[in-house]
Amino acid sequence: MRSSNTGTTTRHRRLSAVAALTATAALLAGCGSSGDTGAAGDGGTITLRVGTFGSFGYDNETGAKLYAEYEKLHPNIKIVESNVADGQKYWDTLKLRLSRDSGLADIQAVEVGFIAEATGPTLAGKWVDLGKTGGADVNAFLDWKTRQATTPDGKVIGLGTDIGPMAVCYNKDLFAKAGLPTDRAQVGALWAGSWDRFLETGRAYQAKAPEGTAFHDSASGLFNAVISSEPVQYANAKGELDYQNSPGVKKAWSIATAAATGGITAKLRQFDEKGTWNAGFKNAKFATVACPSWMTGIIKEQAGPENQGKWDIAPAPVAGNWGGSFLAVPKSGAHVEEAAKLAAWLTAPAQHAKVFGVNGNIPSSKDTLASAAVQDAKLAYFGDTPVGRIYSEAAAGIRAVPISRWDGQVKTFITDNGILDIEQRGTDPAQAWANVQKLIDDKIQK
Repeated sequence: MRSSNTGTTTRHRRLSAVAALTATAALLAGCGSSGDTGAAGDGGTITLRVGTFGSFGYDNETGAKLYAEYEKLHPNIKIVESNVADGQKYWDTLKLRLSRDSGLADIQAVEVGFIAEATGPTLAGKWVDLGKTGGADVNAFLDWKTRQATTPDGKVIGLGTDIGPMAVCYNKDLFAKAGLPTDRAQVGALWAGSWDRFLETGRAYQAKAPEGTAFHDSASGLFNAVISSEPVQYANAKGELDYQNSPGVKKAWSIATAAATGGITAKLRQFDEKGTWNAGFKNAKFATVACPSWMTGIIKEQAGPENQGKWDIAPAPVAGNWGGSFLAVPKSGAHVEEAAKLAAWLTAPAQHAKVFGVNGNIPSSKDTLASAAVQDAKLAYFGDTPVGRIYSEAAAGIRAVPISRWDGQVKTFITDNGILDIEQRGTDPAQAWANVQKLIDDKIQK
């Protein structure tokens, strides 16, 4: 995902070790425990624990049932996934446990916003080289995706799950009630080529908005969408953090703060622990959400069957990539070989196609992305929407951008401690930016 993060995924606050120690019980369960990764059951059955966040689409309930399939192929393996919504807290706890070589799941998901930190000098030695262990074909992945998870000395510490080509998902019922077109081509034309035009559409929606609804879910989510479409984000060409001089950050901040102060958002925090954002899908509280491919699975899950067919997908104003993740195997795990084989299988092209068919996560393997199975695909929840074509066309516009080891943390500070304060607390944008700068200076040791 995500996310996530994902997203995340992009959505969260605590970045210190102390905060990680105080993470919720659900989060701690999400990263497994050292006592749980050994053999379990009779007959030498091995339990492999997979720590994830957001919606990866592997599970046996709402996903592609990949765990059940693998267990059938390998009767000695039992798979247990622990999943949490908050990708930032997940990463904070994961870093703490990596530092202690304790309490880790056999496989840990890593969001792209943190992959530069995972491959950096502090953490690179904590992971298994999946280019040499587990049998994965690293050449099957998009080249830029593999490069993101490769350490300076050539170790591949993560296998690509998905990428996050951008679109905009919109509620057709709410658009109709606000007097806006509902045909996806006409909707896309409203904002084609410009995030400023997206804001204009939001103002038009609010002029006739159904009572109690907003055009967009979250200004923070909008920031993430805009920055994902920019060629310069948080890092400079050398991979050094340089957010203050980034034209992409400046543009995304401008668009997001205009939305936050302009009354066109529902003022929600994406992936909040109280579930308010999730409930907004079910209760139709907002008409649009910035929609990287992994978001379609979240909409399906949170809007529920009663809203099937009410959501559609239009191209984003500008092509971008928000999110995408990797599976990594900690060296300290009890079953490194078995975990590496499972990670390789879960991220193989055949499994990428299965996850996409159920969950909509756009695969990071070259052949799967170009296949008819993806290009011609539709998701039942979105009716006749050509989901595969929309996202594969968006994926064709993705260009790799420099990333620094601090990108994920800076993004969180900007959204959760900057934009959210403007949106929910009425903080002046200039003051909010000053607060963000101070927080980054205090918390990040470059």
